[in-house]
Amino acid sequence: MSGQEHWMLPLQRAFYPILAIVGIPSNIVTFLIFWRRNCMLSKSSTYYLMAISVADTLVLVLIVVIEIVLKFNVEEPFWSKDPWCSLRDIFNYGAYNASIWLVVTFTAERFIAINNFSLKARFCTPRCAVITITLVYTCSHLCAVPYFWSNKSYFNGSAHPGTHACVYDPHMPGFYARGLVWFQTALVYIVPFVVIFTLNGLTLRQIVLSNRVHGVAGVFRQSASHFQSQKRKSVVLLITVSMTFALLSITRFVTQIILRSAHYDIDRTDYTIPINVAADIGTMLDLTNASFNMYLYACTQSKFRKELMDCVKKAIYPCRSCKPLRSDYPSIIFHL
Repeated sequence: MSGQEHWMLPLQRAFYPILAIVGIPSNIVTFLIFWRRNCMLSKSSTYYLMAISVADTLVLVLIVVIEIVLKFNVEEPFWSKDPWCSLRDIFNYGAYNASIWLVVTFTAERFIAINNFSLKARFCTPRCAVITITLVYTCSHLCAVPYFWSNKSYFNGSAHPGTHACVYDPHMPGFYARGLVWFQTALVYIVPFVVIFTLNGLTLRQIVLSNRVHGVAGVFRQSASHFQSQKRKSVVLLITVSMTFALLSITRFVTQIILRSAHYDIDRTDYTIPINVAADIGTMLDLTNASFNMYLYACTQSKFRKELMDCVKKAIYPCRSCKPLRSDYPSIIFHL
């Protein structure tokens, strides 16, 4: 049994290529739909959702395909040697940070639009969205720059003799390594979780209070019913995107805390240790975030679903001209 391969290895070898095959095309299609089609969203919301699609695609290409899939299929990936060994994590963590913080800023922007009409004129505009997205991408990669000094390329003389391996620098000071991993954990898990859960809780509270007001004002009940219906649909999308991120990330968040506090020096390739199995399953769930959004939009937004089906029909039957879709009522929250 000692020489038998652990079941986690073939699972990961099969899971990550499928994740890339499913996720990359879906993110590209999502970007194109928001770019070229009318989904009845405000410009600022459209920019945020397009930026999330780009960041998720970068996560799948850089982390899933170039790092993980190559690692399982190539003895010496190109990033095993310098300078790519030192640069790899800057791009990887930069894309991952941007993917997460775009969800956070999108949640915050929609919270302002729902709850504060005086601030939404200043912050919920296309110009402000472009500036925020640019800052998120820039700061996300700047926060990853310290990883430049964390990896070293070494000549491998054991597992695959004659090849190079990109590993954490064993001569790196302990305080630097621990500071780096705790900073990253706080940046992509602790702070985003606090912001998302807080804003979603306040948003739900505002919706409940709004429903009570409309319930009391019975004379406006019929005229407000459509408004409330569209409002619920928009809030469902907002909360679904942010809460799906939180739920899929929670396993990795918990396992990373355990690894960083109680099992810092264990061999992460030893799957006889249960925390290693849990941590890698958490990573698989976490990276699923990057390929899931198109299906969330299709499940929660009828207009996006219609546009998606229209694109599929035109792709299957390119010679048939489809009638343009009738403009439905805009989604109230995203039209603010």
